[in-house]
Amino acid sequence: MIDSVMQKKNSRFSDMMASIVSNKAALFGLCFIIFLIIISLVVSISDLLGISILPYDPNLADMNNTLQPPSMEHLFGTDQLGRDILSRVIDGTKVSLTVGVSAVAISLTLGTLLGAAGGYYGGKLDNLIMRFMDIILSVPSILLAITFMAALGRGLDKAVLAIGLVSIPEYARIARSCVVSVKSNDYIQAAKVTGDSNLRIIMRHILPNITSPIVVRATLGISTAVLDCAALGFLGLGVQPPFAEWGDMLARSRAFIFTAPHTLIFPGLAITLTVLAFNLFGDGLRDALDPRSRRR
Repeated sequence: MIDSVMQKKNSRFSDMMASIVSNKAALFGLCFIIFLIIISLVVSISDLLGISILPYDPNLADMNNTLQPPSMEHLFGTDQLGRDILSRVIDGTKVSLTVGVSAVAISLTLGTLLGAAGGYYGGKLDNLIMRFMDIILSVPSILLAITFMAALGRGLDKAVLAIGLVSIPEYARIARSCVVSVKSNDYIQAAKVTGDSNLRIIMRHILPNITSPIVVRATLGISTAVLDCAALGFLGLGVQPPFAEWGDMLARSRAFIFTAPHTLIFPGLAITLTVLAFNLFGDGLRDALDPRSRRR
């Protein structure tokens, strides 16, 4: 019995990976995401060990080399303080991924639990939860995130919390709709007859069967979180100087858009490619998890 279950899971995973590999756009997104994760992990581990693997110190100013164009010495050029842009873009990768993954973890966990509770119990609880979610959705997410940042203060941890909180309604609505569609199935009724508690039914029988749409939304949500992180950094509310963050790099290079466009191009490309990669992979993952939409 256990062997047949494991074989079924392995078969589903193999089918999903085959679908992603056959989708060139999704495969590109996955490869680029893995590349970013490796960079982020290597930089983070080297920082913990006190070892520098970057070409230059990303936070060290050198006023003798300000606004240098791309060259063999500085592949991405230098910024207005003479700092190596390549080193800062690489160092900023861990910030963007940390914010993206952490914020999505917060919103996914809270949103899924709230949506599942509302969809399962229904009635006044469902109405209360979903009307509160509607109120949050009525305010633009970036504006709400700025409001939270104004109340919480500046910093990376505050940015993670703000971005995570404003995204809760998206996961709550998805979880609620999925729970409503599956709670009347026979296996749920059988669990009730055998005496399983409501919490056990939700955690063991319902949530495992609604993971596909939530995982897909979480993948796409990371790209949104990266964009929100860049927007907060652009407004000066995210990671504080001298630490590198892509949005902050863009904001501080606005004055040099014509005299030194490379100071904007490379952090802008980093944001664009990262968001594109997560979106492409998310679309491919959706197709892979839904047999009806798989490419033939």
